[in-house]
Amino acid sequence: MSDSRLRAHLARLLGAFGYPLTSGRRTLLTVFVAVVTYCLLVLSTFPTYSLQLLGADIGYIDDALLALTGNTYRTTGAVGLGLVVGYALMTGIAVTSALGRIRLAGRPDARGLSAMLPGLLASGCASCGAGLLGLVGFAGALATLPFDGNLLRVAGILLLAAYLARLGDPRQCAVPSPADREE
Repeated sequence: MSDSRLRAHLARLLGAFGYPLTSGRRTLLTVFVAVVTYCLLVLSTFPTYSLQLLGADIGYIDDALLALTGNTYRTTGAVGLGLVVGYALMTGIAVTSALGRIRLAGRPDARGLSAMLPGLLASGCASCGAGLLGLVGFAGALATLPFDGNLLRVAGILLLAAYLARLGDPRQCAVPSPADREE
């Protein structure tokens, strides 16, 4: 990859990170999606516990989130918990940017939006611990991964970053000029 193309990808990535901060509504949407993503990831680390506690009373959601955040920290360490938080933030940014792209383009570009799915699925499975894997019968699969699954979390975050670098700021046209294509 040439130096100018690398700079263009980095500029689009920074544009995508800045896009949610351009209005109060976008910032609130990003934070809301990030918080919901974090809650879903943490609650799905131990789905039976979460279902029993929340089945008794939805008021126990704070107890469940605190207990399972502590469990995530004890299981994967500060790095793993940081990756879960980072993944939740990246998901908030990706969803906000994707919705901005849909709103500005008028119709979704299926090829562009589908690039977000591998990052959501791969990192989602790793970030939630054995939650999603356990639901499909692979509870022990994450335990066999090196570094407590942190490498898979990093891979999912990198996939989301690649999506955001490709998307950039949805308000700006990302069609390269003929001179850029020749390089």
